[in-house]
Amino acid sequence: MPRERDPLVVGRVVGDVLDPFLRSITLRVTYNNREVANGCEFRPSQLVSQPRVDIGGDDLRTFYTLVMVDSDAPSPSNPNLREYLHWLVTDIPATTGANFGQEIVCYESPRPTAGIHRFVFVLFRQLGRQTVYAPGWRQNFNTRDFAELYNLGLPVAAVYFNCQREGGSGGGRS
Repeated sequence: MPRERDPLVVGRVVGDVLDPFLRSITLRVTYNNREVANGCEFRPSQLVSQPRVDIGGDDLRTFYTLVMVDSDAPSPSNPNLREYLHWLVTDIPATTGANFGQEIVCYESPRPTAGIHRFVFVLFRQLGRQTVYAPGWRQNFNTRDFAELYNLGLPVAAVYFNCQREGGSGGGRS
């Protein structure tokens, strides 16, 4: 797939949140039986409960960290809280899902107040079990710095969706 057609590049997730990477593991995120596809749209009422997350791989002794951030907090035109950490799960064994890992920052459902926000799920391969710890805050979380701190390297998978407040009309990214 040519780089400029990569939906993570087109949606500016690569750049704003992540450095370029090669996807090497499958990551399926599903809310109420609806799978998240890059750039798809959800309403806050569809995101109240944490999603089902399934990851690929082939060795149960390999562990992953899942990060979920809002890259446009509090608004896309002024993302001065970028990134806002919505969920953090560590020690997820390959071939399983987030419910088999350790939730170290509990899921907070998206509730954007202005504009269309990008919510990004990022999967990292851990060096070992219990090697990743919770940050002390949610706002101004930085996925790149977090990955560097815990030697996670580049992501192995990522997917994002768009979300705006329930009454939003789908206009611009204000």
